[in-house]
This record gives sequence, structure tokens and C-alpha cells, in this order.
Amino acid sequence: MTQIIIDKRFCGPPNSGNGGYVCGRLARHIPGAAEVTLRAPPPLDTPLDAVATNDGTWELRDGDKVVATGRPASVELARLETASLEKARAAELLALVQPHEHPLPNCFVCGPARAKGDGLRIFAGPLSRHAQIPVLAATWAPDSNLAAEDGLVAPEFLWSALDCPTGFACNYDQQSGGFEKTPLLLGRMSAHIDARPRPGDRCIITAWPTARDGRKRMADAAVHDGAGKLLAVARTTWIAVEREVQLGRLS
Repeated sequence: MTQIIIDKRFCGPPNSGNGGYVCGRLARHIPGAAEVTLRAPPPLDTPLDAVATNDGTWELRDGDKVVATGRPASVELARLETASLEKARAAELLALVQPHEHPLPNCFVCGPARAKGDGLRIFAGPLSRHAQIPVLAATWAPDSNLAAEDGLVAPEFLWSALDCPTGFACNYDQQSGGFEKTPLLLGRMSAHIDARPRPGDRCIITAWPTARDGRKRMADAAVHDGAGKLLAVARTTWIAVEREVQLGRLS
């Protein structure tokens, strides 16, 4: 058993951890690709226990309460999308939410209220407004404070970077051809990391919707480096919730 504390810097909603970051922290205990399911909002600044179970899975516990579970997984995407740096920069100018309308302005990954070097400031926008299935894209240059002991970007920050763009992609409504503003929370995330960039390396993130099933919305994502090398992929499931639930005011 080891202890994990989700620092308030790594929030998603105001009083809980960013889903991708929390998944990535638990996935550090699982060799290779992993699938992590969030069972409850991950509390901030609270000692959480990462516990290996008898069936080979891991649990993240807040006392007796299970916050997340993780297990080894195979992450193979049905399709893989990428973009050039130039097109990703252009997509950012079409970001789906204006800063004053952002539902979670202090989110570690996509919050516009976070300063450069503090939050990741990943603002994904559509590569084309006329595609049958839209692809969102953004650029990302990891800050030096995201490095692990080996000098490369710590894996949980790749999980983080793959998180929020999929949430925005999940709000695509194929019937209307536009993007909704339904409040969502990450429910499950699987990721496989092929390589980790160095701080300052320019990366390209792409995300696209894959399916819907009631309140569940699914999307995939990828991170490439500036030369087009694949760094990591993710598969996500998001849950449509009430706004008060997204903010942590109702369970």
C-alpha cells in the first residue's frame, strides 16, 4: 500500500481532482496500458491509499470508500487521428468554449483561468466544422515542472492532457451537427503510453467522439510529437450529469 495526495493544483471541478490526472496517478502502479474507473469524486489534499487487491487490480481508497479502481488493459483504437502543428494551432482559435463561458475555469487541464506553467492550458477546437465526425485538436508544450525524475514528462500528465479534449469531443451531437454544453464527468479512462516527451517539446493532441449510450458518451484521443511520432493514446467514457453534480454540490 502506498499513499497518494491529489494536490489542489490538480483539480478538475473546484473540489475534486482532474479525472485524467487521478487516473494517471493510480495507473503508475500498473505496468503497461491501464484502465481506471472513477467511482467517486477524488478529494483534494487528502491522503488516499493505493492498494493492490488479490485479483491483480488496484484501488484508490479514501478510508473505506473506493475512489477509483485500476487494472491492466489493452488499448487499441479503431481509428487514429493526427494533425500538423499549423492545423492544431488554427483549431485552437476555434475553441468550443469562450473563457468567460467555461464550465470549469480553474480545471488543471483546460481551465482558461490557470496561468501558464500552472495549468496545462489545453484548448481544443475542431479541425474542420464540416467533417462528418469532428476531430478536435490542440497544441501542448509541457512545462519544466511536469518532469519526472528521469527528465521526461511524468506519465500522469500525459493522461491529463488526453482527458479534457475527449470530454469536449463527447458533446458532439451528430443529429444537430453541433456541440452541446451538457455537464460531463469522466467515468473511465484507458491509456497506453508509447513514449514520453521532454518538457518544452511541442505536442499535438487530437480527440474525437466514438459512441453514445444513454448518459454514457465515449471518445478517443492521441498525443503526437511535433514530428508526427505517436506518444500516447486513450479511450474514455464520460457521464452526463446535472450541473450541481459536476460541481460536486450533489452526489
